[in-house]
Amino acid sequence: MTDTLTAPSGESAVLETVPRGFLAHDWQPATGGRTFEVRDPATEEVIATVADCGPQDALSALDAAAAAADQWALTSPRDRATVLHRITDAMTEHRERLARIITLEIGKTITEARGEVDYAAAYFRWYAEEAVRPHARSTPSPDGTSHIVTVAEPVGPCLLITPWNVPLAMAARKAAAALAAGCTAVLKPAALTPLSSLILGELARGAGAPAGVLTVITSSDAAAVTAALIADPRLRKLSFTGSTPVGRLLLQQSGARVLRTSMELGGNAPFLVFDDADLDLAVREAMIAKMRLGGQSCVGANRFLVQEGIADAFAGALAERMASLRVGPPDREDTELGPLADHRAVDKVRHLVEDAVARGAVVIGTADIPDGPGHYAAPTVLDHVPADAAIMHEEVFGPVAAIHRFSTEAEAMAVANNTEHGLASYVMTSHIDRARRVAARLQAGMVGINRGLVSEVAAPFGGVKQSGLGREGGPEGLHEYQQLKYLSMPGFNT
Repeated sequence: MTDTLTAPSGESAVLETVPRGFLAHDWQPATGGRTFEVRDPATEEVIATVADCGPQDALSALDAAAAAADQWALTSPRDRATVLHRITDAMTEHRERLARIITLEIGKTITEARGEVDYAAAYFRWYAEEAVRPHARSTPSPDGTSHIVTVAEPVGPCLLITPWNVPLAMAARKAAAALAAGCTAVLKPAALTPLSSLILGELARGAGAPAGVLTVITSSDAAAVTAALIADPRLRKLSFTGSTPVGRLLLQQSGARVLRTSMELGGNAPFLVFDDADLDLAVREAMIAKMRLGGQSCVGANRFLVQEGIADAFAGALAERMASLRVGPPDREDTELGPLADHRAVDKVRHLVEDAVARGAVVIGTADIPDGPGHYAAPTVLDHVPADAAIMHEEVFGPVAAIHRFSTEAEAMAVANNTEHGLASYVMTSHIDRARRVAARLQAGMVGINRGLVSEVAAPFGGVKQSGLGREGGPEGLHEYQQLKYLSMPGFNT
């Protein structure tokens, strides 16, 4: 047994670990030696045992972050950027190791896992470059009696809570921005997927991040750990990606301390296909928007709103493509869809499909899934889904495409915006005027026009309504970890 996570070798799918977490810049056990197991969703076998941190461990991690905060904030932007560049290089060097672990802990296909590693590394590269770009201004006051200087400063120690569906890239998106801004951070990954975050902590230390700058705590009791950290006055920022109900609870807890927050919450993305859309393009981009991460994405297309003139052709082509997907073990190079996260995800998909069919929807395409163990759900296309079906109002978070037909643009807009969420939307049309008009009316933080992928390291990622607060990625993501200070100086004419 070793203190670090290692890539699987030979036929074994079990990782060599000790029951420890990456606490305060080193591998340490949780208080009382508590542990929890990590299972492979493709086989349901235990692949690792990690530290089950409690509130005391969380506060110890915050001790380290608070102790390092002043020195890291005073570190020059160039030196912080150097550390981030080294992390980028380390992630690139360990690309296959990281990808294999992502595949093991969440069941993502190995091809997509490699893409996630590249995406995660790109965030560290972007924020290494962004760290040295000034975000301040200096200008005389209108009356000339003073000079206005603004300075962007790090907010201080941060708590970063990441989801299980994109475990490495979401940790990178938050940690890279926080570290670039001069903040220290406590990273708490989801209990389903702690392994890639533990490796990130290890790589950050090897890249020269000082002790306490990035600490990773793993826990099966997220509520107790986060409550203890949020209540501590040394914590100055919370960044959370996850469900809207949990986000609401964290906002309530944060409100007692007026804690600065960023929230990337649930989505219910509409994918609008108008009669004038290019059919082949629409189907290709629909597969990207729906099946990225196996359908387990907050920005994934949840509702396919298709105009009547193209609906038959689109539904048939999409059903044919979904039925042809190769579902199987995610570590195989030719697999296109692996398992879902756990049995609860499979049960939810089944329930939503059954509800839609009971209300009049028709199953027009489905693929086979493997026999035996594993949390697999069949890729499925539902046509003629009524507006009152549960799948039109809940995130399916699985490989099910629900098609609802519409007649007019006004009808499409009413259905698209009939949700408490507003994260992403997609529009397929050949008319630029319609694209602009519809995009302007969609109540969403991000709109993909004739493309099914909106995530980009240089762009602001986030939503409106109950899909969250703040933005990640781009220059805007750095600002989330900075506070503005205004200096009033004597004017040049005084």
